[in-house]
Amino acid sequence: MTTPFKGLIALLLAFVLFAGCRERQSKDKGAGHEHPVEAPSETTTATALSPHKTAMAMVGKAHVNIDYSAPSTRGRIIFGGLLAYGEIWQAGAHNATWIETDQDLVIAGKELKAGKYGFFAIPTRDRWTLIFNTRWDQHGKDEYRPEEDVLRLEVTPQWSDTITEQLTYTVSEVGPGQGRVTLSWEKATVQFLFTLTEKENG
Repeated sequence: MTTPFKGLIALLLAFVLFAGCRERQSKDKGAGHEHPVEAPSETTTATALSPHKTAMAMVGKAHVNIDYSAPSTRGRIIFGGLLAYGEIWQAGAHNATWIETDQDLVIAGKELKAGKYGFFAIPTRDRWTLIFNTRWDQHGKDEYRPEEDVLRLEVTPQWSDTITEQLTYTVSEVGPGQGRVTLSWEKATVQFLFTLTEKENG
């Protein structure tokens, strides 16, 4: 074997060894490089704990729809605990709960015009104040203003030893042109009746 040929072989071997070294270094660096794992955002976690829900029904000619986020008790005392008695509550989690009707209704002898309303409550042990407010699109109770209320009524809560784990609303027809909205959570249930106006019933 001639000297030039031996030199070429040595050069090729050196190149192969160098290339192998570079590849191993690259792999080692890749193995030590950790991609950060994105933690669940607060919004995602909160949404999972209090999922978005709706309750709706046709009552006569009226379509009544309630939109809310449904928190769970998760072993907590809610009324008189997490939610202090006598303080305004957005009747759900996150954004204020809202109620929409496409027909005029009569609630507790007062007319509620067709439209969309923020729904709030002031719970106490013996009486709850239920509130319809013109500002339906707001976060929690941050923007609540009592001067924007269009209707208030008082109802008596029913208390039970049975726990309703997740906040639940129902809308049901209970007679011709007459409906009921029910809110149940933890040990409390409150409800109110509504009727269509004579104009809508006719």
